[in-house]
Parts: sequence; C-alpha cells; structure tokens
Amino acid sequence: MAQEELKIGEISKPRFEFRSFGQNFENACKRMARLSVPIPEKVWERYSDEIYILSRTNDVNNTKVRDDKMDIKTYVQTIDGLEQWNPLMKAEFPISKQILLEEVFPAFMIEIPALNKDVYTFEEFLEMIENHPDLQAVKVHKQRFGYMVNNTICEFGEVLINGAKVITINSESTEVEDIKKTVKEIGLEGVENINYLQAIKRVIGMINKPLAN
Repeated sequence: MAQEELKIGEISKPRFEFRSFGQNFENACKRMARLSVPIPEKVWERYSDEIYILSRTNDVNNTKVRDDKMDIKTYVQTIDGLEQWNPLMKAEFPISKQILLEEVFPAFMIEIPALNKDVYTFEEFLEMIENHPDLQAVKVHKQRFGYMVNNTICEFGEVLINGAKVITINSESTEVEDIKKTVKEIGLEGVENINYLQAIKRVIGMINKPLAN
C-alpha cells in the first residue's frame, strides 16, 4: 500500500506524534530546519490563542477552545512510545445543552453540573468550568514554526501557558517509522514524549513533575 503523503494544515488519517516540552531545544531545532524540505509559506509561522480545559480526572481527551469552537481529540493508542490521537468532535459557541451533556462534559470525566438552559454562550461555559473543583481553564498562546522532515509534519514552537513561556518541538505522521527516524536525526532520542495535556498540567501544578529540560 502506498504511503500517504502528508501536507501541513490538511486533514489526514489519525497521526502518531512525538512531542516534548522544555526550555531549550535549540540544537534539535537547527537540525530540523536544515533537514526540512520546502513547505508552503502559510505555515512558515503561525500564531493562535487557545483555552485548554484541564480536568484532574482526564488524561485521554484533549479539550480546548480555539476560534470560538470546542475542539476535542481523544487518545487512541501508543506504539513504540508514540501516541496516536483522533479528532472526536468540534462544536461552535453558543453551544447546546445536548452537546454539553452528551459530548463535552463526558470528555472531562467529571460529575456533570446542573444545566438549566438550552444554549450556553462561551462566557457561561467558562463560568461553569471555573466553578467546578476538578476543572481549570488555561490560556495558551502559540507561536509555531513549521517544517517537514522525512514526510513528517514538524514544528518548533514558543508557548505561553498562563503567561509561562515554554518551548515545544514535535514530529507527527501516520507512519511510526518515519517519526522514529526523524527523532533520531534531529537528536531527540531519549527525550521524554510529553503531550499538551501533560505539559500544561505540569506547568500549572496539577501534576508534580518537571518538563523535559
């Protein structure tokens, strides 16, 4: 079967991912830039402001709001230390009570609060999050620089997590062996694979564990 050719910014089959967070990945970033093939200008550098909803009882659903849309990805499996995540749902605000009951709050794996309205604005949703003892809304600003190495979508990013600056670097693809080759070539073998949920929880103190460096 022919291998899928990945394109940055386009939908593919569920991808596997290596990602890490820390304070310094300068050498790996330089190698990533050198090894990268040319990529579309629109993904050279991208910015986004997002709000992640962190739950003390959930580590398998990545829940965030970006561009006024609730976006949920769910963990599928780990192969050779690489995690596979699959899009679960997207819904715009204002959001219906039914979607909150059937899809959003179950993804947090917490006791669902009383919902007395048929539709909720983003502000009303955030108020419910802030009032729940097991949930926390975290502001995340991303500045991402895109690359393509060994047909894997790569990026180096500067991330502000509630204002705290950390660095992230990643390689993702539908093909596990391509990611493993890329990780080795850019010098990240042995570096801890940390997804966004884990990184944010560590920064805000929900998990008592440091980042990769």
